[in-house]
Formats: sequence, C-alpha cells, structure tokens
Amino acid sequence: MKIEEMNASMLAFVGDSYYDLKVRERLIRSGVNKSNRFHKLAVFYVSANAQSKILHQLINEEFLQDDELDVVRRGRNAKSKSIPKNTDMIVYRQSTAFEALIGYLYLKGDTQRLDEVVERSFEIRKEDEQDG
Repeated sequence: MKIEEMNASMLAFVGDSYYDLKVRERLIRSGVNKSNRFHKLAVFYVSANAQSKILHQLINEEFLQDDELDVVRRGRNAKSKSIPKNTDMIVYRQSTAFEALIGYLYLKGDTQRLDEVVERSFEIRKEDEQDG
C-alpha cells in the first residue's frame, strides 16, 4: 500500500509514537533528570493543545509542502470514536492532523524532512514558552 493512501488514523498512530519518543529523547539529552519536570515538559510538547498550536503555526508560516498539506487535511477529517475529555473537537482534530503528518513523513522514509518538521515544532514550542 502506498503511504499516500494509508488511513490517516493509522498515520496519526505512528506519528504520535514517533513524536512522543523524539520529545522524550530530546528532554533526556538536554539534561532533564527529575521525573516531575520531565513529565511536565513532555506534556508541554506532546499534548493535543501543543500539537494543534504547532500545526497552526506551520500552516501560517507556509512551512508545509503540498503533499504534507494533503495529509494534514486527511488527518483533520479522520473519524475518531472517542475524544479525550479535556480536549475539544477542533483541537483534537488538529493534533490528529499533526500526528498524521509526522507518521506520513516517518513511513515515507523522508528523514531529512521529518527532522526539519520536528525541529521546527520544538522551536515553535520554545517560542510559546518564552511568550507566556
């Protein structure tokens, strides 16, 4: 099956795992060694709200390529049987779209572009942290 034709929910499932691992790896490599601080920082980067903000910024910056925008649209429109209690529908769909993008790039094997998107995501969250 072509990656471009994969179910967006499956792409998001892979993307969620990959992004979570990259965030946790980065935190450990940066010297975070207290579990409470580690958890709070991980949530700061991987929560649905964080991913929704990241995606919004990537779109506003015109950072994404056409094929990536297609995946984002599919991810945003993916049907979900459940939505977490503490997240509204729009934020949840945006975060699913972000995760689908990450999963798409990972499964496509485009490590250079994947690294660029993940790195920009970290930068966006750092900017958010400094702003508030």
